[in-house]
Amino acid sequence: MSTPPGRGAVRPDLEPIFRAAYPRVVAVAARVLGARDQAEDVAQEVFLTFGRSRVPAENALGWLCIAAAHTALNQLRSGRRRAWREEAVGGADTLGPDVADVVVTLDERRRVRAALARLPRRQAVALVLRHSGLSYAEVAAALDLSPGSVGTILRRAESAIRKELNRHASSD
Repeated sequence: MSTPPGRGAVRPDLEPIFRAAYPRVVAVAARVLGARDQAEDVAQEVFLTFGRSRVPAENALGWLCIAAAHTALNQLRSGRRRAWREEAVGGADTLGPDVADVVVTLDERRRVRAALARLPRRQAVALVLRHSGLSYAEVAAALDLSPGSVGTILRRAESAIRKELNRHASSD
């Protein structure tokens, strides 16, 4: 194992880890944010932090996926870019012939993301990681859980997100 970087130094193993993990990190962030360009921004931020970290290389993928989920959830919760996205899509003329379908799809995605942002962080991260393609074992390793408890957390998270969606659907 190589020596961890000193303060402000970039770790020597960053490039191979970046090449191997970048697609997965972007996918996790995109699952939360729904936009690849924003997911790439999140990945950049996560890799900058990782590049100065002392995280062991063997834990890199789990750490990066968790960091991507947390960073994306923070961005989603802050709503910094949500208004911009909605304005960019706002004009009916730009949506094309299936305007109703596009609006319904965008509204459903917005509702799911908002519900995800209201879940407890561990549940939200578990859902994002699992639906981003990580196995139960990988989710367990990333969240420092036993593999047997991942299913329980996921079931609770799915139940909680359904309740959130139903609660907010009735208030619309």
